[in-house]
Amino acid sequence: MNTSRKTKAANNKNGFKRKILMGGLLATISVAAIASSHREAPSITTTPKADGTDFYMFRSYETDRSDFITVIANYQPLQDGYGGPNYFSMDPNALYEIHIDNDGDAQEEITFQFNFRNNLRDLKQTIGGESVSIPLIQQGGVSGLNSANLNLNETYTMTVVRDGRRNNNRTAVAKTSGGSTTLEKPVDYIGEKTLGNAAAYQAYADAHIHTVTIPGCAAGTNQARVFVGQRQEGFAVNLGTIFDLVNADFATISNRANENAAAANSIQDKNITSIALEVHKDCLTPGSENVVGGWTTASVRQVQIGDGVPGQGHQKAAKVGGAWVQVSRLGMPLVNEVVIGLKDKDRFNASKPSGDGQFLTYVSNPTLPQLISLVLTGNAGAAPTNFPRTDLLNVFLAGIGGVNRPANLVLSEMLRLNTETAPTPIGSQNKLGLAFGDAAGFPNGRRPIDDVVDISLVAVMGGLCVANGSGNALGLNTVPGTTLSSDCSSNSVPLGNTSLNIHDAVDQGRVPFMSRFPFLSTPTPGSGAPAPTQN
Repeated sequence: MNTSRKTKAANNKNGFKRKILMGGLLATISVAAIASSHREAPSITTTPKADGTDFYMFRSYETDRSDFITVIANYQPLQDGYGGPNYFSMDPNALYEIHIDNDGDAQEEITFQFNFRNNLRDLKQTIGGESVSIPLIQQGGVSGLNSANLNLNETYTMTVVRDGRRNNNRTAVAKTSGGSTTLEKPVDYIGEKTLGNAAAYQAYADAHIHTVTIPGCAAGTNQARVFVGQRQEGFAVNLGTIFDLVNADFATISNRANENAAAANSIQDKNITSIALEVHKDCLTPGSENVVGGWTTASVRQVQIGDGVPGQGHQKAAKVGGAWVQVSRLGMPLVNEVVIGLKDKDRFNASKPSGDGQFLTYVSNPTLPQLISLVLTGNAGAAPTNFPRTDLLNVFLAGIGGVNRPANLVLSEMLRLNTETAPTPIGSQNKLGLAFGDAAGFPNGRRPIDDVVDISLVAVMGGLCVANGSGNALGLNTVPGTTLSSDCSSNSVPLGNTSLNIHDAVDQGRVPFMSRFPFLSTPTPGSGAPAPTQN
């Protein structure tokens, strides 16, 4: 990393006011996980192809793959399987990125960039002696790479950039076999007549899992797998109930025995598009630091000009140019959707972890714990009283000491993972993660099964302070790098032990997942048998 970036990181780290600020930001972050990142800011609703929905990072629990880290960035929310005739191709005018901070300075040391190309074949039918272009993206059954019956074939390139996402230290990733830098993406699950039943579609999708060589990594750690394609939505939530002021009975959601009693998973039949990457852990952690932070972003060109007379081809209605402008950001689930004030949501989507100090108003005076208390109990006094919320700061912005906190730390919002924590086998995973005994679970990274809604509700309503106790058993009273302390104990939690049992009445554990890469399940087809609804 260059000297200027290191100097900036050191200045940020030593900023006392920024640390106080980030303590407030954490309080907002944990509440935000009430809903996945779907349509969370005004501008991103107009750019759905660049809308990041969920971000996962975990040590692989696939058989014989435990030395690999899986990172999944989901885009394009709330896809209906029947969304033809164009379906949900990725945007060739956007730049999708996954960033890795492997030294704790809140800046990326490694960035994986994905650029897409939509190749229009312009398939034709002979009609009355005339050769006429077809209106669909397929003209028959589809199988294998680059099917001849696909009118629109999607491909992409993957580039590794080191020491800053716009740095010139960049190398295209190539297939281990053959050396091609062009990677194929499967078409969305149009339906069973086009692509077969769920098993057939999964076999088709599996053919698009590419083994690639990561430049700059040592031999033995430089082989990776990548997949980009449509998957079944893996997040469990009842969006209607959540945004109707959490329209659920408090007596129900404060008793874990009632977990499936109040709400259905309203987005189980939706699909998303996943960018899934599996990289050897030693490729991400070249130094002595074992904790990595990660987040995903999407950017578009600065200028777009509509063309009143578009040329023939695919997506020719506008001309784009200029520098890349970030329009989506996602690390922890989720900051922006129900936390940042409406006037600053677009600003947050354009921000970087190193600049999180700009959101001072929202984080120095956090309102969301009180708002949740009001909508759930009708009593603002049910919110925790320990200020600043150092319990949340340790968990969400610093990492937990001895678990996933880097040795040298700049407080910032991102998903952090200790790459040396052994994965928990899929049959033994606890959906409530680290706080409930599963060291490989959220917030030590995030796996598909982790119920981040329930875990975060427990945290924001003071459950960690109840567990911390008057003796500061978990060490949550001290903000890393300062002498500032707060009363994080059961005395600061009006809900008491009830805070440990808060849930959203939607069971993340009932969402089906695969036990292998890319882990998220076969998408719901446009026609034919629906996707399964439970394990």
